Amino acid sequence: MSASNGTSLGRDAWKRLRKNYAAMAAMVFLAVLSSLSLLTPLLPLQSPYRTDASRVLAAPVRLDWKSNGIQVLDQDGLFDRGRISNEFQELGFVSKMLLQIRVLALGEGCVTSILGTDELGRDLLARVFWGSRVSLLAALVATLVSLVIGVSYGAIAGYLGGHIDNLMMRFVDMLYSIPLIYVVIFLITFLSQEKVSAALEGYGIDRMTIFFLVIGAVFWLTMARVVRGQVIALKEEQFVEAARALGANRGRVIFLHLVPNLFSVIIVYLTLTIPNVMLFEAFLSFLGLGVQAPDVSWGLLANQGFRVITPIRIFWWLIVFPGLAIGLTLFALNFLGDGLRDALDPRLKNQGS
Repeated sequence: MSASNGTSLGRDAWKRLRKNYAAMAAMVFLAVLSSLSLLTPLLPLQSPYRTDASRVLAAPVRLDWKSNGIQVLDQDGLFDRGRISNEFQELGFVSKMLLQIRVLALGEGCVTSILGTDELGRDLLARVFWGSRVSLLAALVATLVSLVIGVSYGAIAGYLGGHIDNLMMRFVDMLYSIPLIYVVIFLITFLSQEKVSAALEGYGIDRMTIFFLVIGAVFWLTMARVVRGQVIALKEEQFVEAARALGANRGRVIFLHLVPNLFSVIIVYLTLTIPNVMLFEAFLSFLGLGVQAPDVSWGLLANQGFRVITPIRIFWWLIVFPGLAIGLTLFALNFLGDGLRDALDPRLKNQGS
């Protein structure tokens, strides 16, 4: 059955997406990566923060099980919060529960250092997995922040038009003229000041939250331009005129009638924005401006690996594995974004039916 014989746009797009094997493989990879990242406390991994002077800069070894696993249960078999805090720093409630389930189900053993260790003897495999939680969360939160700001700003500017549109878009042009890295450095430095940081912590906003929000707050410009152009093309359509005739106010027309018709464009641009945000987070962490120890991210791991490279010896595993994690994720996101763009393109709707 062709799309013209009654197939919905969503089903038709999914049909074309399934024919794109690269996009489907990327989707499976990202689904597995996200699941493993979310369930990292359940995996039999060592603590990403536990140092061991006897294993400093140890090369990768074969897969095996350690007999001296991480002790996270007390003598009575109860959940020992003190030992959890010592081994895994500060964990959220859900992560603590997952870690408890992992110990009860799998015991105290953990996978040996099959990816090697860093300059403090910390297991690189565990740090890559725990770092994925921060890197993926930073990309997701920052992208959602940019999505909310960009869609709202661009839709309002495009619908109102006239002098208001010109003023709003000139402001966007002004922000475009400022190097992005300077804006981020300024915002992070200002918000990290002792008085400002203390005031924000009073509202439950820590440094990591500030970092996520700052990245998202500077990535909305292109989204605003894209949405504005689409709204200008749609605001004179008949369904918008019908909404106005029924008495819908401007806010209702914009957010209940125009924005839902832009979901295909927004979703495609979203999948192409996440790699840029993730790469930018890794870049900032690599420069020491992003995630700070004891937290760990892929960019921070690459930075730590770069610092121990010497002319005498290169500890390749400290660069290769974090870089491989970043590279594979970025490739998958770009393949998925390209596939969604092709699947949701109305000009390809009847091709291959």
